[in-house]
Amino acid sequence: MYKINLQYAILKNFLIFLKDILVPLHTSNRTFEKMIQSMTGFGKSTLQLEDKKITIEIKSLNSKAIDLNTRIAQVYREKELPLRKLISDTLERGKIDFILTVENTSESTNSTINAPIVQGYIKQMQAITPNAPQWELLKMAVRMPDALTIPIEEVDEEEFTQIEIHLLEALKQLQEFRTTEGAILEKDFVLHIQNIQQLLQEIEQLDSERLAAIRNRMEKAIEEIKDRVDENRFEQELIFYFEKLDITEEKVRLANHLNYFLTTLNEPQSSGRKLGFIAQEIGREINTLGSKANHAQMQQIVVLMKNELEKIKEQVLNIL
Repeated sequence: MYKINLQYAILKNFLIFLKDILVPLHTSNRTFEKMIQSMTGFGKSTLQLEDKKITIEIKSLNSKAIDLNTRIAQVYREKELPLRKLISDTLERGKIDFILTVENTSESTNSTINAPIVQGYIKQMQAITPNAPQWELLKMAVRMPDALTIPIEEVDEEEFTQIEIHLLEALKQLQEFRTTEGAILEKDFVLHIQNIQQLLQEIEQLDSERLAAIRNRMEKAIEEIKDRVDENRFEQELIFYFEKLDITEEKVRLANHLNYFLTTLNEPQSSGRKLGFIAQEIGREINTLGSKANHAQMQQIVVLMKNELEKIKEQVLNIL
């Protein structure tokens, strides 16, 4: 009895140690290396006991908040709440699917076939597919709900502690997967931002040519009508016209937003929402450039910028 209690105490202490390691980023006060994380991830761990094998799988996709769906073997349903808490304390966001299955590896079993229900399933399936082999129908019937009666047993606490440890191992794998995927996405983000920066430099070069061409057209027009208009009024209209065409502020703001996006990528914590907001601001400046440019080649460059930005927006949705 003392030996069992000692083993249980060791397992509980190890579980506490693992929980401390896997403290989620959004509740931790530690300083982490820079990283962004994808919301896509997968982890799996298997616990082999004397009479059964327990398999734990956890996978995640992108979601605005944490959306946890569980599929837990009947014998462990009473432990669903602590398992849910362990997952939600470890993972910040994402559509999470958690699956816990049990496979009996012992020659004996406590399960009994619910014969009337199985026969009912077979009868219904025969009505649908009368030519199907009997053994095929039986194989499907025993997998249907309530085909097996499994006596409800009280979950052994030492066994459940081992399940928690293996769940944490699966969560660790999932987080490593997220970090690896995040590193790939980060490289893509940097590439797309650098492409937009390069396109912005091309706009800078074209802008001086554009303004010179506008100035030449205006000077010719002025020569033709200078004796027929009020000079003061004309100057005011001219200033207003040039202000509508000036894109200096948009270029400066766009350059700042692009730099801020790269800075945010290097922050200690993954910040998909923040990157999404910055991408929206980048889009506003690009759209304004396009509407004010009044220059065919610059508008073509704006289309290329929008194409790069769309790729960023699609990928930002999958950042934690």
